[in-house]
Amino acid sequence: MKRIGILFIMTALATTIIFSGCGKNNSDKSESSTVESSKAKISQPVSKDNVSSKDNESSKNDESSKDASKASEKSTESKTEVESSWFDDAVFVGDSVTLKLSYYADNGSLGKAEFLCAGSLGYGAALQDIDADGNVHPTYEGKKYTVDDGVQMLGSKKVFIMFGMNDIGLYGIDDTIENMKTLTSRIKEKSPDVEIYIQSVTPMLENMQLKDLNNKSIDEFNIKLKAEAEKLGYKYLDVASVMKDEKGNLIPEYCSDPEAMGIHFSDDGCKVWVEYLKQNVE
Repeated sequence: MKRIGILFIMTALATTIIFSGCGKNNSDKSESSTVESSKAKISQPVSKDNVSSKDNESSKNDESSKDASKASEKSTESKTEVESSWFDDAVFVGDSVTLKLSYYADNGSLGKAEFLCAGSLGYGAALQDIDADGNVHPTYEGKKYTVDDGVQMLGSKKVFIMFGMNDIGLYGIDDTIENMKTLTSRIKEKSPDVEIYIQSVTPMLENMQLKDLNNKSIDEFNIKLKAEAEKLGYKYLDVASVMKDEKGNLIPEYCSDPEAMGIHFSDDGCKVWVEYLKQNVE
């Protein structure tokens, strides 16, 4: 499978930036992310209980395992799954969260699906001109494409979009929804027969939330995203629902960067994501 793009995440009003690659060579997988500290980060409260650190850690791990088990059961309960080959004519569009999925999908779990992803890409950044200064459009074999041109170039019949992590803090919820409508309209203009699937923004670890990007604002965005997607006739996929613990935070076992951004998925998280898609795309 070919994967496309350049990767890093930018959150407005926070100074946290990730740089990573999104190429089709396996060497890209070894690139590390660089994270700057953010004043907007919500600090994890210090426990006042007189409990040893080992007991605290054990308790957290037990709770995480229970949350993961519940989420996994929720994602697999009595639903029929489509075959991996169902995704052969699909393209997944997103940022660094989707990049991790592209690596996981090397195991064939999403058939021959393609991936268009780039660092600070989002609904807003995807609307920039192809030659705009500082644009972050994905690349394909060395050439940059806008998302709408990329979908058309690949001839995809299904497009799965997950954006918002780089938009909510920068544009606000309402403007991000408008940008979603504009982007999907452009995609349909150039690929009128393509089926569009809008995926929810997924949650963050509890202690990694930011002032303008946190699980509350993500939930508020997802509510409006679902309403607008369905109004436009697009399939809405609530991926976030199988990634949350009982408090609405990302389940720790599903996170691959707990000391960095607290938003990217481990293989366990990607497995649950794929299972959810296979059970809910039809």
